[in-house]
Amino acid sequence: MDEPLLLILSSPSGAGKTTLTHRLLQNPQMQITFSVSLTTRPPRPNEVDGQDYHFTDAETFQQRVAGGELLEWACVHGNLYGTARSEIDRARQLGKRVLLFDVDYQGARQIRAAIPRAVGVFILPPSLGELRRRLESRGTETPQSLERRFAKAKEEIEHYSLFDYIVVNDDLQQALAELTGIIHAELSRRSRRALRAEAMLRE
Repeated sequence: MDEPLLLILSSPSGAGKTTLTHRLLQNPQMQITFSVSLTTRPPRPNEVDGQDYHFTDAETFQQRVAGGELLEWACVHGNLYGTARSEIDRARQLGKRVLLFDVDYQGARQIRAAIPRAVGVFILPPSLGELRRRLESRGTETPQSLERRFAKAKEEIEHYSLFDYIVVNDDLQQALAELTGIIHAELSRRSRRALRAEAMLRE
């Protein structure tokens, strides 16, 4: 079996990455599994350990960092978050074709440094004006938090060059089709299929 494709998805808040991720995971033909992150923050009432996050304590987390067990990690609002290398083994054991990472540009940079073959896709909104409209329409932001999110979004967009592909999420179905096409193309790369071709030549 081929190694799972390591696919990094990143975007500013409001670009539609979460919706696109859910659509991909709902398609059984894609054979995608989602990388479950490690965190030191306490679980929320509706969260399940091992499904939403792997919940742990700060000491164990730091031990795993020191042991080189994490592909990427960061401290966010006083809590530690990270991605374990063992997620790749889990995807392989499940027989999945794609392992999907949902991280920001800093996490993407760390994963790419650790595993250069990982493929990065950045999801863009159609415009900054539309991004602001989407954030406002949520109805969950104060004027101050909206400005913070908007400033953070522009910071994220500044790092688009870290990624291999850019998908503009203007129309959800079109963006999903483009993202699916990227996955199919990457799964068919010569470097991924060379061993299989060579084996056929030896038959």
